[in-house]
Amino acid sequence: MTVSKNALKKWQKVRAFALGLPGASEEFPWGETVAKVNKKVFVFLGLDDGSYPLGVTVKLKDEAVHAHALTSPGAVPAGYGLGKAGWVRVPLEEQGAPAAELLCDWVEESYRVIAPKRLIAELDGR
Repeated sequence: MTVSKNALKKWQKVRAFALGLPGASEEFPWGETVAKVNKKVFVFLGLDDGSYPLGVTVKLKDEAVHAHALTSPGAVPAGYGLGKAGWVRVPLEEQGAPAAELLCDWVEESYRVIAPKRLIAELDGR
């Protein structure tokens, strides 16, 4: 499976945005790329090697934002029981997939749910 250039560009933008947030770090548990803050995952970025459909998984507590994310083509509540806690998997290669800017908004929402208050204050101060 080959990753489309458009999906890969979105993925790269989302990854760069996530890692630019205060206190964010990149780790590779389960062979997958994730961004963490305070040792907690705030976005699952999956794999960019074409072995699995490219997508991002974010935690969206705001009901309207969560519902909006689920209207994205192919979006589903995350597996392994994470969907019950507000996690949504959004594929990037589907026709009509969200733009990188909207995905970054969702990553920031997920970050705000997970990050400690001092880092959220730092983000708000930017």
